[in-house]
Amino acid sequence: MTQPFDPHEDLVVVESELLGPSGSTTVYLAVDTGATMTTLNVAPLKSVGHDPSSSSSLIEIATASGREHVPSVSVDCIKAMGHERSQFAVLAHTLPLSTGVDGLLGLDYMQAHVLCIDFRRSTIALT
Repeated sequence: MTQPFDPHEDLVVVESELLGPSGSTTVYLAVDTGATMTTLNVAPLKSVGHDPSSSSSLIEIATASGREHVPSVSVDCIKAMGHERSQFAVLAHTLPLSTGVDGLLGLDYMQAHVLCIDFRRSTIALT
């Protein structure tokens, strides 16, 4: 599935859907080929019924302010760029408000697919 992105923005952002035990919500994720794991802000995780504070799995990550341990949460399903992953582990870490996104779509989501970012046409596809 090919979808457009805004080439004038600082990030390539895709509209995605997050599903949990109490519903679903639309999230806007920056495609981040430098992120090993997909990361979601805590608020959308809570809104679909996932509680990061109850996670027993903490993952160490490097941030601009140093190293942090953040919860890993297995979400029911995440849908992005025409694909979906069920029982998918994401990091629960709120990004700075200035990023304007709900999280990062990392390499773990894109495994076994071909990612094509066409800057001439301003489209992105995961096949």
